[in-house]
This record gives sequence, structure tokens and C-alpha cells, in this order.
Amino acid sequence: MKAMVLAAGRGERMRPLTDLTPKPLLPVAGKPLIVWHLERLARAGFCDVVINHAHLGTQIEDALGDGSRWGLAIAYSPEPEGALETAGGIANALPLLGHDEPFLVINGDIWCDWDLTRATTVLTPGDLAHLVLVPNPPHHPQGDFALCGRAVAGDAATGGAQGCTFSGIGVYRPQIFAGVRRGQPAKLAPLLRAAMAERRVSGELHAGRWVDVGTPQRLAELDASLRSL
Repeated sequence: MKAMVLAAGRGERMRPLTDLTPKPLLPVAGKPLIVWHLERLARAGFCDVVINHAHLGTQIEDALGDGSRWGLAIAYSPEPEGALETAGGIANALPLLGHDEPFLVINGDIWCDWDLTRATTVLTPGDLAHLVLVPNPPHHPQGDFALCGRAVAGDAATGGAQGCTFSGIGVYRPQIFAGVRRGQPAKLAPLLRAAMAERRVSGELHAGRWVDVGTPQRLAELDASLRSL
């Protein structure tokens, strides 16, 4: 299975830190945030990783190279800055990810201890996607989706189901992006909600550690927390 790390965001909420440094390269406990992902992917047995980038993207390529220092083969999917959104960025990278087999996608601006080795086993034959969900954090109390057993629904307020927040980690079949033309901007949520309406999205609630590294304060808190381990 291949993996993709989403690293094309501008990081507006992280300014001025991201004015001269792309968000994935901001340091956390002595190494760039994206390196935590690469190390975990390598330990989980992944070999091929795709990274998209836009804002200051050449810095990402220069810093990470071909991935060989982690035992990985990294391919890059450059984008116009801020243009493609999440689904558009994934669809743009499909020639690198492949059009036949499922793949793992991780938001580059999170930190999470979900067991990445499980990615190869979570999809059932009918699923188009499997989402890792987390309890709603204080900065996102309304949540994104509802979880009832293994089924994910598009309305976080669905009766009898648990409202949860999408962690930014998902396993997808490439068919879910079939309607997105390469180079076309597209958001991920509408594609997921359409698949949810057909009961083709599964999910799980992750009870471990997850941090949305979206502000300088949360970046500093994560840094201090990891340094104390």
C-alpha cells in the first residue's frame, strides 16, 4: 500500500512562522513535523510515499530528498499554491498513487499515534473510504461526522450516533475521486458525504493521542509534550 502526506496548505493560522517556512517543516521536538509522519510510515512497513506541496514546496523537496534516509521512496506532486484543496490534491496525485489499489492519506499538520499498520486491513470490499475519527476537541466542538458502529454518517448530529471529528487520516479507494478531473479544485467532504449516503464509508474512533497542529500555541504545546517523553 502507498501513502500520501498532504503538505500543500499555506498555514495561514501559523503565520508568521509559515511566512518563510512551509508548515510541514516547522520543528517539533527537534525535527520537522512531517518527519514524524515519515518515521512512523517507515516503521509501519510503508515503502512508497507521495507528498504534495505548494507554498515554499521546493524547501520540502530539498529537506526530505528522495526519502532514502528513512528507507522510503518519496515522490512529489507539486501544485499551484492554494488551488486544489484536499480532494483535488489527491486526485492530482493519482498517477503516483495508482488507480487500482487503496492508499493511506495523512494530513501533514497533525500528530497522531494511530497504528498505521492497520491501514491495509480496515477497508471492507464495499467501502470506498475508512476514516479515523477522534473525540471532538475544544476548538471543534460540533464535530464533522457521526459514527454508529463502523458506519460513518455525514451529519454529526445523527440521532443515536456519536459525533466525532475527522482526524485527517483516511484510507481510500481511488474510485472515490473518479469524478474529480486532474488539476481541478475539489473539497474532500462532499465526496465523503456522497459515499456516506450510499453507506460506503466506514470508520473508527481513535482513543489515543491526536493533535491538530493548527496554531502556534498548539505547535508549542506539542513540542513541549514530546520533549517530556
